[in-house]
Amino acid sequence: METITGTAAGVPFTALPPSEAVDGPAPLVVTWHMLSAPRTDAAFAAALPMAGVPAWRVHLGMPMCGARMVDGRVDAVLELARQDALLAFLAPFIRQAAEEFPAALAALREQLPVDDGPVGVLGASLGGAVALRVLTTHRIPVRAVALVNPAVRIRSAVGLVEGLAGRPYRWTAEAHQVAGELDFVARVGELDARPPLLLVSGERDDPALRTDAAALVDALREGHPRPDEVELVTVPDLPHALADEPGLAPAPQRPTTRAVDEILTRWFRRRLAA
Repeated sequence: METITGTAAGVPFTALPPSEAVDGPAPLVVTWHMLSAPRTDAAFAAALPMAGVPAWRVHLGMPMCGARMVDGRVDAVLELARQDALLAFLAPFIRQAAEEFPAALAALREQLPVDDGPVGVLGASLGGAVALRVLTTHRIPVRAVALVNPAVRIRSAVGLVEGLAGRPYRWTAEAHQVAGELDFVARVGELDARPPLLLVSGERDDPALRTDAAALVDALREGHPRPDEVELVTVPDLPHALADEPGLAPAPQRPTTRAVDEILTRWFRRRLAA
């Protein structure tokens, strides 16, 4: 399988071609990786290649990750987390990744033989929040959404990273406002057109994230014209991270991550064929 690397409107990417011959331009699935391992587009492509999907899988690099790391080190990112876990770290990552997506998508369509129809999207951990934010902007038609151990309520993610500062997070009025903006359970009614959604939750993921994931699925199914198109799958023994540390370079799949890859592959094949 030939891997293509490059940049699209300044966003680094790792692209994998369709698993089988496609007549004409192929569908496109775009992903956003975790800030846990795997924390670069190349590492995420190795962890979840979805090799059996007859579409281009383009793994975008998150801000300040991979090729966009300051001096090739994670220190600058960690310093932001210590400064303010939400306002300087989590929220800016989500906002920038979502805001730069339309231009990156347009550039990808100029560089790769992909169709101009609705795209599939996949986000893991904080990348899941990016995928959900894209759905609330209503700027990009989305065909199907998959989330893996996603951060669907940013307030829960703050609790996971506040330890980097060595002190409890100080909630200000601004922080509460931003947490509401990035609570996609509360904003479920704003999600674009309710495309089919798969949420993969690791049995060993953080309990708060698992609770939020189940709440999102319940909220999406409520009043949904096709509730069976909202699926929740739990993967036994799967922790939050999908790869071993440091998670910067491509690495062999963990057995639990291979199970996730197989679930995603079957689901995207089915949804792209629908």
